[in-house]
Amino acid sequence: MRDVAKQRGARGEHSTSDLPKSARTRERILDAAAKVLARNGYAGTRLSDIAELAEVQAPALYYYFSSREELIEEVMTLGQHRTFEYVRSALDALPDDATPMDRICEAVGAHLEVGLQLSDFASATIRNGGQLPPDMRERQLVEQHSYGDLWRQLFEDARKAGEINPALDPSAVRMLVLGAMNWSPEWWDPGRGSLRSLITTAQTLVRQGLSAPPG
Repeated sequence: MRDVAKQRGARGEHSTSDLPKSARTRERILDAAAKVLARNGYAGTRLSDIAELAEVQAPALYYYFSSREELIEEVMTLGQHRTFEYVRSALDALPDDATPMDRICEAVGAHLEVGLQLSDFASATIRNGGQLPPDMRERQLVEQHSYGDLWRQLFEDARKAGEINPALDPSAVRMLVLGAMNWSPEWWDPGRGSLRSLITTAQTLVRQGLSAPPG
C-alpha cells in the first residue's frame, strides 16, 4: 500500500483544529454524508442518518446546504477530485522507466485502493454515478472529463508503444476495465479476501489480457 500521508490525502483527512467551528461542522457533515452515501446509495441516503452520524440536529444541515441534493452533489464532486488526485499521484511516483503497461496497472491499483478502502468520498462517487438524477448526472459527467482524459492517455500511450494487442479496441477495453473496477464496491467483501489480493488479480488480468502477443 502507499504511504500514510498519501492515504490520508485520499481520505480527505486533514487537520481541522485551526478552522472556525462552522467550517469544522461542515467538514463533519460532508464526511458523514460520504459514509452514508457509500453505504446506502443515493435513494437510501437520508438527512436524518447523516445528521446522526455527524452529531448535529437534522435542521442544522440546512444552515450549510440548501438541500439533500446539494449535499450529495458536493460529496460526489469531492469524490471525483480525490480519486483523480490519488491516481495521478500514484502515477507521478512511478520511476521514469515505467512502461505504459506498468502505468495502466498502477492506475488500476490506485483506483481500486482509493475507491474500496481509502476514501468514503471516492467510494460514494464510484457506487452512485448511475443513480443520480439526470441534471446532477450531467454535471458530474463534466467533472469526470479530466479523469477520463487521464485514462484515455494511458491506453493511447500503451497502444502507440505496441503493448496492447492490435486486435483489441483500446476504447472498448478502457471502458470495460473502468466498468469492472467501478462495479467492485458492489461485491467485494474484505472478509473474503484482501484488497492487495484483489488489486494483484486485477492488474494481472489487465496486463495479460491486453498485452500484444510475442513477436
